[in-house]
Amino acid sequence: MSRLLIIGAGGVATVAAHKVAQNPDVFTDVMIASRTVAKCDAVVESIKQKMGTCNFQTAQVDADSVDQLCALFRSFKPELVLNLALPYQDLTIMDACLECGVNYMDTANYEPREEAHFEYSWQWAYRERFEKAGLTAILGCGFDPGVSGIYTAYAAKHHFGEMHTLDIVDCNAGNHHKAFATNFNPEINIREITQKGLYYKDGKWIETEPLEIHQPLTYPNVGPRESYLMHHEELESLVINYPTIRLARFWMTFGQQYLTYLDVIQNLGMSRIDEIEYEAPKADGSGVERVKIVPLQFLKAVLPNPQDLGENYDGETSIGCRISGTDKEGKPLTYYVYNNCSHQEAYRETGMQGISYTTGVPATIGAMMFFKGLWRKPGVWNVEQFDPDPFMEQLNKQGLPWHEIFNENLELV
Repeated sequence: MSRLLIIGAGGVATVAAHKVAQNPDVFTDVMIASRTVAKCDAVVESIKQKMGTCNFQTAQVDADSVDQLCALFRSFKPELVLNLALPYQDLTIMDACLECGVNYMDTANYEPREEAHFEYSWQWAYRERFEKAGLTAILGCGFDPGVSGIYTAYAAKHHFGEMHTLDIVDCNAGNHHKAFATNFNPEINIREITQKGLYYKDGKWIETEPLEIHQPLTYPNVGPRESYLMHHEELESLVINYPTIRLARFWMTFGQQYLTYLDVIQNLGMSRIDEIEYEAPKADGSGVERVKIVPLQFLKAVLPNPQDLGENYDGETSIGCRISGTDKEGKPLTYYVYNNCSHQEAYRETGMQGISYTTGVPATIGAMMFFKGLWRKPGVWNVEQFDPDPFMEQLNKQGLPWHEIFNENLELV
């Protein structure tokens, strides 16, 4: 028996649920829960349409409430909670797991609602509590973070004596044919992109202005795309777990139209995360009243839903790790490991676009690693602290095949 509780019913959760349903030999009892149970029911219905059957249970829960979470945990009795809700809710769900003796996994690290800032310190502070409770907590098991860490661990295990530079590169070469849309939760996406950049060099963290540093990088089957240096959480753990790394950076591509819209949104104050007041008509028509809103949350409500982008999305993503250093014999080595994912193929399989697919599939594989007993030890862990080999094997089987390039500079090809 492997009882899995998925919290969340967005695009990533939809993909994860489809992949879980495709692996009934591993996942025997599954529940999907979110604040709106109708969204969970819609996920189950989409699986039925694709597969002809689905025996998942659904439930309503407020992931901001430890009491509600614990009531659900005690009722369903999951062995593992797969947190695919919002990063704001990571700590609440971890608290509930500790109270009820449940193991934990997520795809993105904690971020407080009141500040656009994320780092692992809040969750790493739970290490001793999870260890003493005999529970496993696995952090950041999406693609980046997630597969990017697995790629790095695989490179260290099989190819490198020492890794000196690490560049995680993330290209979305797809087109959703919308004037402006984000590929995952607009609130989280815009908060992330408008933060200051951060990279690691010679033992120090160096901060940059948002999207200040950029250059064209060449992606397999895509070609050169302008890529922007950003802060991304997996760098924080990777430079600790692989201390020979001297330079670590994260790059992501953005189209010029997207950046133009983003600039306008910021200049208009619509990316603000603090509350403002405005006058709104009363529902009964008797006048106006003062209403408080968060501009970015309002913007989220009027932007296209990322879950609805898949049908008309074409093109592909290309995400990977470029690593340099020395091989097991001390000779110079450059290594590029990556995956390209088709938006169209992701939609045909799960009804979601490729960004959701590249996060939801690794989350499912991580849960699979746990239930197979391969990734299970008390404490709080980042994915690169486990054996990468069985995970890499499942990437090929579950829809995200990977490729390797040795000692080749794509910029010169």
